Amino acid sequence: MNRRFLAMAAALAVALAAVATAGAKQQSSSLTGAGSSFVSKLVQTWTPQVDRDLGIKITYGPIGSGGGINAITSRTVDFGASDAPLSPDQFAACKGCVQIPWALSATSIAYRGDALPNHIHLNGKILGDIFLGKIKKWNDPAIAKLNEGKRLPSLEITVIHRSDNSGTTYNLTEYLTKVSKPWKSGPGRGVAVDWPAGVGARGSSGVSAALSQTNGGITYVDVAFSLANHFKFAAIQNRAGKFQIPGLNSIRAAGASILRVAPNNGGISIVDPAKRQPLAYPVCTFTYVIVPKQTGKAAELKKFIRWAMTKGQSAGPPLLFSPLPKPVLKAGLRTLPLIHS
Repeated sequence: MNRRFLAMAAALAVALAAVATAGAKQQSSSLTGAGSSFVSKLVQTWTPQVDRDLGIKITYGPIGSGGGINAITSRTVDFGASDAPLSPDQFAACKGCVQIPWALSATSIAYRGDALPNHIHLNGKILGDIFLGKIKKWNDPAIAKLNEGKRLPSLEITVIHRSDNSGTTYNLTEYLTKVSKPWKSGPGRGVAVDWPAGVGARGSSGVSAALSQTNGGITYVDVAFSLANHFKFAAIQNRAGKFQIPGLNSIRAAGASILRVAPNNGGISIVDPAKRQPLAYPVCTFTYVIVPKQTGKAAELKKFIRWAMTKGQSAGPPLLFSPLPKPVLKAGLRTLPLIHS
């Protein structure tokens, strides 16, 4: 009996040790990321679900897309996130990184003014002139012409822009470069540009805070931040001549313009989509997760990113992130096997 008892006790001890080891292993599984503030609210929503479903703890710092690219390039984080695709020079500097589109949403043109109507109509040319500082009042004749029947106050416009390197800046300036000749020949496109007018603030939270305190202010911020802060935001005229706001249907319509994706998932542009998408909002963007091809966290990263691109997409709609279009999802899943330890 003693021998049998001892054998059972030993077996139980081994089993308990195995469970404890497995539990410790699961608890120690973690990933650290940084970058896009645009996607931060979605990542915050994902974090407890990933911990529950995969046993992976996610720590994410919304330091801006430029900061995220720098962080993954220097390998101070396990993954970066950017709303601007990597340039060829950034790919080279990252020394063996891949980028995978994992979220799709829109940049809203948010503004504040008690006497201003919600969903004011703007087009690309006028928006370019506002951010160039050429249009200085909300009742400018060019704005009034697009908003017949609406009362517009004689209120000074204050442009509020990002002061840090920002993928949201890239999204807005990519759009303005396509629709405004003066903008294209002036500030141009980039994660940071020489702003001819306005005041700067850091991050999505920074421009949101500045707008909250600026009567007559206008800024650009992902639509999740506009909704969270109860901002008014503009309806922007698309190439089909329709004025659209950044809602799920209009973001999905913009995403539907993507029929194929380059092998490296690079530069998926959906600003100012073709006339065949009359429902499309014209200032939409993908957000990318950027990871090294070779990393000791390969297994965890692949699990997390696959989850984010599939099951995690269901968390997006309440935050105005539309599920990834099928061609984009397939391209991302094809890229995942390139990540290895």
